[in-house]
Amino acid sequence: MYTQKVLEYFYNPHNMGQIKNPDGVGQVGNPTCGDILRLYIKVKNDKIADIKFETLGCAAAIAVSSMITDLAKGKTLEYAKKITKKNVADALDGLPDIKMHCSNLAEEALGLAIENYLSKKIPNHK
Repeated sequence: MYTQKVLEYFYNPHNMGQIKNPDGVGQVGNPTCGDILRLYIKVKNDKIADIKFETLGCAAAIAVSSMITDLAKGKTLEYAKKITKKNVADALDGLPDIKMHCSNLAEEALGLAIENYLSKKIPNHK
């Protein structure tokens, strides 16, 4: 059912945990399946210097949370905002159709964390 890469990221997640005094936080949940993802970012020179996550959910939810941190870490905010659910799923060598909604959580949480950061940095942002 899951690819080897999904299992790798589930059993050995990267960047799991909290960031003290984060620059931005994004939290999303899926009421249907109960998955919850909270993503923290630290920004330096318009790049994501550090990123961590906390996820309550299934193997796919944890794997996509971990993968999006790998895809976004060290990247500019502009680049990170363009990471899609398809990018995340492709980087994991695919997800079962029934689990594709998990990749939505990762994309949404990252977008919210970036918007949260920008709203604090830029007055009247969005």
